[in-house]
Amino acid sequence: MKKLSKSDVEFSKRVVFLNALVPLVMLGWDLAARRAGANPLEFATHTTGMLALVFIVLSLAVTPLRRVTGYQWLAQHRRMVGLFAYFYAVIHLLCYVWFDKAFDVEAVIYDTIKRPFILVGMATVLMMTPLAITSTNAMTKRLGGKRWRRLHRLNYAIGVGGALHFFMLVKADTRLPIAFFVAVAILLSFRAADAYVIPFVKHQFEQPSSK
Repeated sequence: MKKLSKSDVEFSKRVVFLNALVPLVMLGWDLAARRAGANPLEFATHTTGMLALVFIVLSLAVTPLRRVTGYQWLAQHRRMVGLFAYFYAVIHLLCYVWFDKAFDVEAVIYDTIKRPFILVGMATVLMMTPLAITSTNAMTKRLGGKRWRRLHRLNYAIGVGGALHFFMLVKADTRLPIAFFVAVAILLSFRAADAYVIPFVKHQFEQPSSK
């Protein structure tokens, strides 16, 4: 179905919400049952970072999927998916600040300056923050549609930043971070084509031919 009733959309939102929480519940269960490996704190940090990346890519994929499939109701889930990306990114950051640095602000600042991959990660979370703050309908109205859309183009910089953070962190097997890079690149290419190439081609064909 390309169109859903309001009640169906609300039901689908609840399904997405509950499924987005499942990884966190499973992580908590693994930690409580001591099935998170030899270093459970590192496991929690890496898992939440991976979840943030997955939800970042999913949020970027909503519009292309909507365009390709014609399922306009998919747009109703973009905000929630993006907020879950921020949610897991904040937990990932909290795990690092809490478990690794024991809330030592000076140590966090020093580590951020010293280690480029942490600097990239911090910058990515900072870019996500204004998008999360302006995700409400009230903030959208206050900013105006044009400024809101301009601000939310940061989504693609966030995608690149998240993948780069992961790539810089991994020392040996880089296949997974490269896969995230490829996914973000494909989604960026689609949006660029949709925003610039396709309208340009349509404009050229719509122009009256000169005799």
